[in-house]
Amino acid sequence: MTALARPVLTDTELAVLAGAAEGDTYAVIGARLGLHEKSVSKMAVRAGRKLGARGITNAVLLACRAGLLDGRPQRHGDHAGYEAHRRRGEDPKLCELCSAGERAHKAALKARQRAQNAA
Repeated sequence: MTALARPVLTDTELAVLAGAAEGDTYAVIGARLGLHEKSVSKMAVRAGRKLGARGITNAVLLACRAGLLDGRPQRHGDHAGYEAHRRRGEDPKLCELCSAGERAHKAALKARQRAQNAA
């Protein structure tokens, strides 16, 4: 018996599904990725088709089951989230994972902004 082939999704399609998994709207996902809301919607539909999903929620579930999304928060590359610590009244800078993730996130934002300004 052969294993089912893993669907091939683009990085952007995966980012859309990850954003949907976090509960973000297409507008929020689009703003984060620098895309129009309609483009995000189309990518969600395309990713869903590739996965054989009936909707975005089902697409997220199928992507997790296929190992494409691991089900953990992905914001800033951290574990529970920099902002989650703040909401609980904790200092996120005391958490090494959050501090490293936040530094990497800010560096990526600066690099993206520099690239946009250079264009």
